[in-house]
Amino acid sequence: MNLVLDASVALSWCFEDERTDYADSLLDALSEVGAAAPELWAFEVANGLLVAMRKKRIDEDQLTGALEFLHGLPIELSPTPKDRSQGRILELAFESGLSVYDASYLELAERLDLPLASLDLRLRKAAKQLGRLHQPN
Repeated sequence: MNLVLDASVALSWCFEDERTDYADSLLDALSEVGAAAPELWAFEVANGLLVAMRKKRIDEDQLTGALEFLHGLPIELSPTPKDRSQGRILELAFESGLSVYDASYLELAERLDLPLASLDLRLRKAAKQLGRLHQPN
């Protein structure tokens, strides 16, 4: 694995109108390199798809298909050590103005010494400040 992947990138793969060249290049490379994500990634992805279904962007079959597709990708979900959740993650959230959820992606990138791939502008800015932003090739 050579990067930490946030839910915004993964969800973009599920909606044609949200796809970007950057996200598509990550999907193409994923089978070769794999990625890491905090355990909450699975909940964020499922919630994003549920919201899309509630807004009638997708139906239940599409939600199920998207979840199967995403969970079939080589993304290793990493548990957050208990001491980190109230330590470095809170520190990163406070310093960057991010939610604790988004800061958990930064903490994982820092802990694994990997760049962070995201489409979220605030998270990208914070990752860049920490020298952890994934740059497209």
